[in-house]
Amino acid sequence: MRGGPDRRGFLRAAVALPLAAAACTSTPAPAPAPLPTKVGAGAASAAPAPPIGEVAHAGSGRPQVALTFHGAGDLDLARRVLTLLYDRGAVVTVLAVGTWLQRYPDAARLVTDLGHELGNHTWSHPNLAALDEVAVRTEIERCRDRIAAAIGAPGAFFRPSQAQHATPAVRRAAAAAGYPRVLSYDVDSRDFTDPGPAAVRRAVGAVSAGGVVSLHLGHPGTADALPGVLDDLAGRGLTPVAAGTLFS
Repeated sequence: MRGGPDRRGFLRAAVALPLAAAACTSTPAPAPAPLPTKVGAGAASAAPAPPIGEVAHAGSGRPQVALTFHGAGDLDLARRVLTLLYDRGAVVTVLAVGTWLQRYPDAARLVTDLGHELGNHTWSHPNLAALDEVAVRTEIERCRDRIAAAIGAPGAFFRPSQAQHATPAVRRAAAAAGYPRVLSYDVDSRDFTDPGPAAVRRAVGAVSAGGVVSLHLGHPGTADALPGVLDDLAGRGLTPVAAGTLFS
């Protein structure tokens, strides 16, 4: 339990004081109360858990990985990718750009109807580090509202645009908008540079159990790489799951 060692040290010090006094008198010191070993999760006095912040690699030990996709680009290519994943039994997370959802009103339901997870990747994919907090929150909330209008929920995660990691200001804005967990990644396929299917497959091969991979819809090389990517993961005993499942 966080803070446990300090609390136990404090209790031991508190017990030691009457024992020290007892050494100077003939009055026996009272027996110390037993130290608590566990605080129940449902204790009324327990403080609410703080926002988790940013997640990039799960420590559950389960043989699972999260393939996460930047949601943008040609809808027919996105349908090809998401259907292939569905047919192979792979569940993924799509972090959608709001303008993509606006351009293709069926895109959000395409993701969820095929059993995949939908998340928020800002409204217009700007460099969030260059914006003030009001503008950052607007980017997040506008995409959140578009997702909620399409599927009845705001999506499982927020991921910042044009950055692997969220700044403290972005994490604050995301939490205020209803996303206590910002989804990062620890393997970058760099498929957006269109290096070819073989290069994408090699890059994804660096993922380990608990890892999160960054990929992109809208790139034919990524679509062509996916059958081999899925074969490689299966050969290593790794199952692609939604990020929400990975971090559950």
